[in-house]
Amino acid sequence: MIRKLGSLLLASVLAVTLTACGTPAQETVPAVSGTETPAASAEETAAAEESSPAAAESEAPADTKEADSGNPFHIGIVTGSFSQSEDDRRGAEAFQEKYGTDNVTLAIYPDNFTEELETTIQIIVNLADDPDMKAIIVNQAVDGTTEAFRRIKEKRPDILCIAGEAYEDFSEISAAADLVICSDFVARGYLMIRSAHELGCDTFVHISFPRHLSYETVSRQVSIMKAACEEFGMTFAMETAPDPTTDVGVPGAQAYILEHVPAWVEKYGRNSAYFCTNDAHTEPLIKKLLECGGYFIEADLPSPLMGYPGALDLDLTAEAGDFEKILDKVEAAVVDKGGAGRFGTWVYSYGYTSSAGLAEHARNVLLGQSTLTSIDDLAKAYRAFSPNAEWNGSLYTDAATGEKMDNTFLIYQDTYILGNPGHYMGTTQVEVPEQYFTIQ
Repeated sequence: MIRKLGSLLLASVLAVTLTACGTPAQETVPAVSGTETPAASAEETAAAEESSPAAAESEAPADTKEADSGNPFHIGIVTGSFSQSEDDRRGAEAFQEKYGTDNVTLAIYPDNFTEELETTIQIIVNLADDPDMKAIIVNQAVDGTTEAFRRIKEKRPDILCIAGEAYEDFSEISAAADLVICSDFVARGYLMIRSAHELGCDTFVHISFPRHLSYETVSRQVSIMKAACEEFGMTFAMETAPDPTTDVGVPGAQAYILEHVPAWVEKYGRNSAYFCTNDAHTEPLIKKLLECGGYFIEADLPSPLMGYPGALDLDLTAEAGDFEKILDKVEAAVVDKGGAGRFGTWVYSYGYTSSAGLAEHARNVLLGQSTLTSIDDLAKAYRAFSPNAEWNGSLYTDAATGEKMDNTFLIYQDTYILGNPGHYMGTTQVEVPEQYFTIQ
């Protein structure tokens, strides 16, 4: 069956046209919804401190377009830094610009959140010190978010706690959070393989490292991809690359990708498709695949800003915030490099839309205009920041028990293949076979 968001699809909810870990598998380096580095630089640490609740002021534009003067509640959004999660961060800033710094507080968790767990927890919890705070969104919901939400609920049960792109075990974070949203690693695990097959690929190469593979979402997606490759008669291969949160850092991890992609393409052939679970790996992967051949269906946290600007040496300052114009410029550059028909993305950034859309949904719920766990209402909020996108998804199904979690949703956007002209793969209309939802 086609798994529509709840009972819905975002077809009417989020209309289509052309126009975007992690998962734990998805760390956001512009992303997304951020990548991770070994540790934030001194400048970024200072920025994080300034944007934390303890700071005297917030950093976004002060002119308020839609102030909530009659509804004196505050919303807090926690993301990674610009260097690690640019899309997530810009989405948070877009929401703050829309409703004003008096109503929206932004904070940044450490780049090396795995080593600075208590700092991460405290940054999130500190938002609850504001007596007017009524909703806290963490995107991506990195390690420590579950504990932070537990502490918040102990002293402020009135605050809505929303996790975007949760890294921690779903059974744990769904019990601490009021709402959990993740990229649909189940459906996408199948659909990326299906799309690669339709584009003529005979091999799918998965690039990751032990920490990511320890996440349930990543390990399950690997199993799903393997099963899908068997269904479509493709070869599934795995390669290991350095974890950017280790001593090698982002530079070392990216250098490894740059060095090894040519050998991988020679080994697996030009009809091989590649996928990496870490955003820091995305830019060098795209860059070398453009040079050497091979396919890139979409990033872990898809966006035309994920990997493409750096790989193509693009300045998108003039197009900032306009994803249709961003896509046009990225697409033209990919075509110029000979990559037409081999590279894909989501038109609207997943990280950007989630930061802003989840905050919009929280606001609607607080105003009594939406129901927290209504997928239709959630889609309405996402549509405010991705007006021409088609989305789909479903409630998360526990693979062990077969039970659905009523406050945890998996979502995805249609895949767009860059070209002249480009085209959608129609993934939101594809029936994902039922058995894939319980593969472990």
